[in-house]
Amino acid sequence: MSSITTSAIDTPARRSVERTCDDLAILVLAAVAVVAGLTFRDYGLGWDDYTHAEYADLLLRMYGSGFKDTGALSFANLYMYGGGFDMAAALLHKVIALELFETRRLLGAIVGVTGLAVTWRLGRRVGGPLAGLAALLLLALCPIFYGHMFMNPKDAPFAVAMAILMLGLVRLAEEYPQPSPRTILIVGLGAGLSIGSRILGGLALIYALVGFLPLFVDEFHKLGTREALHRFAHVVHVLVPGLILGYLIMGLIWPWSVIEPANPFRALTYFSHFFEKPWKEMFDGALVSVPDMPWSYLPTLFALQLPEVLLALTIAGVIGTFMALPRGDVAPRRKTILLMLMLAAIFPILVAIVKRPALYNGIRHFIFVVPPMTVLAGLAFARGMNWLKENRRNWQPAAVAVFSFGLLLSLGEMIRLHPYQYTHFNHIAGTVRAADDRYMLDYWGLALKQASDGLREQLDEEQEVPPKGRKWKVAVCGPQRPAQVALGPDFTIGWDSHAADFAMTLGEFYCKGLTAPVMVEIKRDDVVFARVYDIRGRSISSLLSIPAP
Repeated sequence: MSSITTSAIDTPARRSVERTCDDLAILVLAAVAVVAGLTFRDYGLGWDDYTHAEYADLLLRMYGSGFKDTGALSFANLYMYGGGFDMAAALLHKVIALELFETRRLLGAIVGVTGLAVTWRLGRRVGGPLAGLAALLLLALCPIFYGHMFMNPKDAPFAVAMAILMLGLVRLAEEYPQPSPRTILIVGLGAGLSIGSRILGGLALIYALVGFLPLFVDEFHKLGTREALHRFAHVVHVLVPGLILGYLIMGLIWPWSVIEPANPFRALTYFSHFFEKPWKEMFDGALVSVPDMPWSYLPTLFALQLPEVLLALTIAGVIGTFMALPRGDVAPRRKTILLMLMLAAIFPILVAIVKRPALYNGIRHFIFVVPPMTVLAGLAFARGMNWLKENRRNWQPAAVAVFSFGLLLSLGEMIRLHPYQYTHFNHIAGTVRAADDRYMLDYWGLALKQASDGLREQLDEEQEVPPKGRKWKVAVCGPQRPAQVALGPDFTIGWDSHAADFAMTLGEFYCKGLTAPVMVEIKRDDVVFARVYDIRGRSISSLLSIPAP
């Protein structure tokens, strides 16, 4: 199978491009791991963290009781998701000296760095060391992926699982019809982890069935129907142990899925319809009910939230794939790999555009398409550098400079937004400053951690103590559990603003701006993410600017 050469960039004598790119990739992974290890405590709790921690306890209790305690199999609607990340965090918490939610942030960082490593290997395998390095840099400096990996217990682990599965499928295409035991293991592991995390992992079956068409068609033409079918049957046969492994992994992390064989299909049916009481979110400056979001929701947010360099190179990668598919000089295996990657990157978005499901919380449910996007983008960059080497060699430094500038632009925004990288809007949107009045930013409510820390610090500095006989009372507009965990046992959290001492509000549209002294203000890029008001002696009727849903 042909692949992008990595001789597109000249390096000092006696040091190959391959070795340089691989060394740089390892350095990038190490740097991200160090930064994540130093900063994971900065990320607060989101709306779902506490519930997911409860789910983990129920799952572990079920296993510990020999399946006598089955409360996990009917808990909220989480039993229709896998709990692998949640159980791993709960178990890790038992062996390390960290508070539970800090442990969850640390494990999120570990899973995220694993996803970076898998994406690097995937890009390297498809396009060579330069493509792999470019894919790694684009994913590591994608604020949406980086920010979610710390605190999103469903979508970020699912994205990593899907990347593992895609690596297995690419290896399968390369080795067809004699996949190695390692490839069978990776396919099984990826399938079990992805479907066991979210039923959407089944989309990989579509990627494989459609993606393998160029290879199958070529085999039928060259080998005849009988031999092609024999080779296909052989591959299915040798994949059976991997698929059994995948089923066992799925059952381990999503036990409800194997209680009855039809349960995964029930989950698919359940999630195909909106399952909660509708609410409104801000999109393009208007309040829209989440089941009624326009078809443009995802394309708009991907265009405005992905870094410009990733967006441009992904489009180039998609166009390059379309151009390669009809060409006779491109090997069928190559077409299969490119087609699978393109489907993984854009097919879920196209389905959402056509089906118009309920859409909310930005693009967090679609984080799993970002790693294949970065691989396509890395391929486009490597292909472009190869073309420049052959046709415009003196332009190579300029191309590298533009690519580096795009990465640095993204890095600068990530540093400026820390720890709210997931709220990133690119310069096409005018950054978060321009997006604040038009789109949701801190929909997870992470800023309540910094707001809580600021309130405690200010009260300590001023040596204030609560009224005798009770705790400080804080009315919260936003997720209350994160505020309670961050503030600690000396505070009482609630919705009632009449009897509260302080009001803590997110900077989102549904929270009022109060006429009261501001004690703490959490801002990024001149955008208010959270405030704490002193409302002692004031009558505040409500913290909401709109009626509760």
